[in-house]
Amino acid sequence: MKVLLLYPKYPDTFWSYKHALSFIHKKASLPPLGLLTVSSMLPEVWEKKLVDLNVRELKDEDIENADMIMISAMIVQKDSVKEIVERVKDFDKLIVAGGPLFTSQYGEFPDIDCFVLNEGEITIPMFLHDLEKGDMKRIYKSDRRPDITKTPVPEWKLIKQKDYASMAIQVSRGCPFSCDFCDIIVMNGRVPRYKTPSQVITELDSLYYSGWRSAVFIVDDNFIGNRKKVKEILVEISKWMEQHNRPFCLSTEASITLADDIELVNLLKASNFSGVFVGIETPDEESLKECGKHQNTGKDLKEKVKLLQRNGLEVKGGFIIGFDTDNMHSFQKMIDFIQESGIVTAMVGLLHALPKTELYRRLLKDGRILSQATGNNTDSTLNFIPVIDKDTLVFGYNRVLHTIYSPKNYYRRLITYLDEYKEFAKGSKINLMIKIKAITKAVWIMGLSEKGRTHFWNMIFWTLFHKPELISEAITQSVYGYHYRRVMLNKAIS
Repeated sequence: MKVLLLYPKYPDTFWSYKHALSFIHKKASLPPLGLLTVSSMLPEVWEKKLVDLNVRELKDEDIENADMIMISAMIVQKDSVKEIVERVKDFDKLIVAGGPLFTSQYGEFPDIDCFVLNEGEITIPMFLHDLEKGDMKRIYKSDRRPDITKTPVPEWKLIKQKDYASMAIQVSRGCPFSCDFCDIIVMNGRVPRYKTPSQVITELDSLYYSGWRSAVFIVDDNFIGNRKKVKEILVEISKWMEQHNRPFCLSTEASITLADDIELVNLLKASNFSGVFVGIETPDEESLKECGKHQNTGKDLKEKVKLLQRNGLEVKGGFIIGFDTDNMHSFQKMIDFIQESGIVTAMVGLLHALPKTELYRRLLKDGRILSQATGNNTDSTLNFIPVIDKDTLVFGYNRVLHTIYSPKNYYRRLITYLDEYKEFAKGSKINLMIKIKAITKAVWIMGLSEKGRTHFWNMIFWTLFHKPELISEAITQSVYGYHYRRVMLNKAIS
């Protein structure tokens, strides 16, 4: 059996880093970890080929040489999936699909032959068993939660690592919290499941011996869902990092409760973590209670962020506008929080009602759902009727974006971050020539060509005089800012 594994294209989004990747000559931010793991679950005798459309184009001969096409996708990749299916169906090939998009919306793809849904450790063996018998069903689904200690190592040989800015691994699935807008507990459950410490070390070894020596993103939606287990894993990672001269700079996603546990913070430092994405959502207590994000209430969120920054963790923050309790004052409160906290990477999006979430069910019951969510909450679309006047919401959202991503405010916020931040992690190794070219291009664009270059130079000189050891970090964040401006300031809501 010859199988072609296809990963659809992402649109130009906040997290695509498309406009930043060109500075370091990379084609995509992250590899398709799901497909690489699925590949390891398929029979060894199968001939496998992976095409990531974010890295290269799909050729007719790729399709012609395959017996089966397997597609995995998230909701945000929906348009690319439709293009792929339209093209592949002319070749009369068996099309099999799985992943978050199809688990929630498989009914929208009548031309796909078979859906292998939910978690693959359960449904892929079911599919393979029936395929071998010649009795393939159209849909395979299961509510069971697999033991991920049996999940295999991703098949890294299927990609060219040099195409990517970072590699990725998964340590856990599931989240103990119940934010009503989030579909993580729908997909992966409320009880966090973890791989064993030795299993995680094996995955780090696989990347190390493949030759990788740069950033690694742990894709867990809440890495610290079970603090006891994650501490056991971090103890082993910290030992491994010390033994291998810290070859990877790690980052992940976690709840702000991380800042409540200094032991955990210190273990992240010892394990060479440099950053964490945190769902702040809003500085407004009433909105946090409304959406069920109780873990963020009763805290000085700004001080929690600064504690993490002082401990060598750059905090990337997720923010949401459009809660029922939002009002005319919510927009300025969000601007003030973002600027004062020094969260340079602030992903501000409109609330999306994702399929099967508690939010979606509530709004559907109230007759407020307008359409399916796009899966990209920064694409400036609304899929439900808000309580606040829509025009007010539109104006306020655009005001937040244009304020925080204007060069003046972006570089001011960057100085606030650099002033607080202390660097502990050993940086990713980037080829010296690539680094020189990236710095040269950054200076040319942000320092000489782009509007707001005065603010860029103010930030550079401030860094050189006050935190010269962070000049590389300052330029890196400047490059990210260039991407954010290209993506976020071109948004318009109708």
